[in-house]
Amino acid sequence: MPFLFKNWWEENYGKFSLGLAMLVAIYYLVVLQRQNELFTALEDYFSFISLLGSLYIVSGGIYLKITGKPTPFKNSLILLAGSILANFIGTTGAAVLLIKPFIKYNQSRLKPYHIIFFIFSVCNTGGALTPIGDPPLLMGFLKGIPFFWTIGNIFHVWTFMILYILVIFYIIDLRNKKDIPEKDKKKKDDEVKYDGLFNIIFLVIIIGSVFITKPLFVREIIMLGCSLASYKMTSKEIRRRNSFSFEPIKEVALLFAGIFVTLMPVLNYLYANAHSIGISGSSGYYWSSGFLTSFLDNAPTYLNFMSLSMGQNGLNINNPYEVKDYLVLQPVIMAAISTASVFFGAMTYIGNGPNFLVKSIAEQKGIKMPGFFDYIYKYSVPVLLPGLAIIWLLFFK
Repeated sequence: MPFLFKNWWEENYGKFSLGLAMLVAIYYLVVLQRQNELFTALEDYFSFISLLGSLYIVSGGIYLKITGKPTPFKNSLILLAGSILANFIGTTGAAVLLIKPFIKYNQSRLKPYHIIFFIFSVCNTGGALTPIGDPPLLMGFLKGIPFFWTIGNIFHVWTFMILYILVIFYIIDLRNKKDIPEKDKKKKDDEVKYDGLFNIIFLVIIIGSVFITKPLFVREIIMLGCSLASYKMTSKEIRRRNSFSFEPIKEVALLFAGIFVTLMPVLNYLYANAHSIGISGSSGYYWSSGFLTSFLDNAPTYLNFMSLSMGQNGLNINNPYEVKDYLVLQPVIMAAISTASVFFGAMTYIGNGPNFLVKSIAEQKGIKMPGFFDYIYKYSVPVLLPGLAIIWLLFFK
């Protein structure tokens, strides 16, 4: 819809998303009379948006400024630090915190590839180790996957892909011989300026509250309380310097309200027809979930294929005890779905929410970013896809 009717979509995406959700909700309430499924979906949505929203608001209250002479090695370290940080404050939080300092730091030699590799690493691959890192993993956590399961099962895959991206970035950045202004050449030492670091306390509380499961909604109240306190306590000047806006998280909230509700019949269908769909094995799930993640949002793709695989094993995704049984039965397939749903999100601008956010920020700073198809054939296919294929050969074939 954003590509077909861009202007209309920007004005009406909330009504469109909630309208479709209402159709499905009424059908489940009135026709099927399966209220419990609807309430479970809404409960999961509230937990999901409480965590994402609170991380976004709190991380938006921390200001960073990096000064000094940019080099390929230093840039690689920034991307590595952002990739690690994404697992603690989410890919969106890490992107909001680092993209402007990264652009400012490299302003004397900035090229579109700097932003592209930021999307590859910080906005996508980096957040693959924890449920906080990326929305699909958070949805898995809400369904019953243990918090540390992902890092225990795909850390080696994450390490390979991050190193693969950073090595290629380093080689390309090394060849960027654009003249550096005299004022930048005179800079000897790098300096990191920061403000609003008290927000780290709120981040720690939010992350700790993730492990609270009872009583119902206590963790969400803690998260929202932290975000409210952060917003009130952080100076308006810090928010202004960060160009903080509620618009990105508002879009996520409205679209995912529609996604969570309209996913219900899809998940039910996949469970009921799992054996006739024809996807099997870790290879099938890796490439199928990866392809759909590239052109749809990665969170619903993750849930769809998880539901399909569990259905093939006679297990229900809405039962947390059966989710844990599934992890014992099919750990490699679940690792393949988790990996592909996160990594392939960088294949297009629409694979993951932060991609478009970072693109928009870069364009606001005057950087001429490649178009949708240019991004694919100039960057993601020649650079990212070979790495994803190597991962398949090494770990999932």
